[in-house]
Amino acid sequence: MRALINIDYTRDFIASDGALTCGAPGQAIEREIARLTKEFAEAGDYVVFAVDVHDKDDRFHPETKLFPPHNIRGTEGRDLYGELGVLYESIRRLPNVRYMDKTRYSAFTGTDLDLKLRERGISEIHLVGVCTDICVLHTAVDAYHRNYKIVVHEKAVASFDPAGHEWALRHYRNCLGAEVV
Repeated sequence: MRALINIDYTRDFIASDGALTCGAPGQAIEREIARLTKEFAEAGDYVVFAVDVHDKDDRFHPETKLFPPHNIRGTEGRDLYGELGVLYESIRRLPNVRYMDKTRYSAFTGTDLDLKLRERGISEIHLVGVCTDICVLHTAVDAYHRNYKIVVHEKAVASFDPAGHEWALRHYRNCLGAEVV
């Protein structure tokens, strides 16, 4: 069994005027991320939208010192971006589709993601979204530690840092044994 995990493909991370945007690299993967999501959802595979959430003025969150405020609870910045947002509205009620909040880089940290995957007998996870070298990477590392087979879709991940993006793709292959397709 397999699952697709969509990581942080939100307005704040993708739109040109987003609070912490990848900009053009993130926008360039829009069609592929939507295509893969539709394919997995229609096949009956588990599709998870793992979406970063922060509370306004949370001075205790470690990202507060690293990044400007982003993906603030209740704001448009948390809306899924573009085609993915439109697609989500059409599939959100399917029993194999789940939207979940995450408060750290990894979709596993502080969430019940591992439990939900294991309940469904899922042993293979496919990763798409942003940023290749931050949230996607930390999710992949946690998946590795939990013995999941990892597949990263190269044309459906992006970063604002081209060198970080390339480094992460090599790291997936060489250190996590992930399949990069």
